Amino acid sequence: MYSWIWRHLPGNVWVRAFISLVLALAVVYVLFQYVFPWAEPLLPFGDVTVDGASAPTGAGR
Repeated sequence: MYSWIWRHLPGNVWVRAFISLVLALAVVYVLFQYVFPWAEPLLPFGDVTVDGASAPTGAGR
């Protein structure tokens, strides 16, 4: 896939490298601005099972 993208980019090696960098930064931007905020409520990060208040004190002494 990456070789296909590289072959279809215009310009010499330096121009292709710059365009590749811009494309990668655009993908990261879209992920952080749109995809991750959309998916965050769907993920179970708020479902914690450890409760610090009920931990025994001095256990094992």
